Amino acid sequence: MSAETLLSQLDKVRQTGPGRWVACCPAHEDRRASLTVRELDDGRTLAHCFAGCTVHEVVSAAGLSLSDLFPEKPAGEANYIKGERRPFPAADVLRCIAFEALVVLTAGAALLGGQPFTEADRARLVLAVGRIQAALNAGGMTHG
Repeated sequence: MSAETLLSQLDKVRQTGPGRWVACCPAHEDRRASLTVRELDDGRTLAHCFAGCTVHEVVSAAGLSLSDLFPEKPAGEANYIKGERRPFPAADVLRCIAFEALVVLTAGAALLGGQPFTEADRARLVLAVGRIQAALNAGGMTHG
């Protein structure tokens, strides 16, 4: 399979570079593109939802299976495939977390302005921070 098979099942697909796209995740109600897709030189397709959906949930919601993300192997070829150290480019990671950074900024400005901070506001801020951390991890970046 090529990435095109997965991409044909997604909404708001936008190419961000050679072999790289962002799209709305089919596994949750996605208003902004939170799913990144990357096609590797060896034909494998990587997908990551920065909202937290698993790859299993993503491909299932797209009507596909995990095996659809991998090219067919010629008979007798070894099963070992070297892992990707940083499977998603930093630019794609940053695009996917831009909205979450705005959530954090808005919450900080509200708190500094003395506005009341509800439990729902707190929960959304915690979610934004978690999504940002997940994006850093997916991009192969850690803080510390």
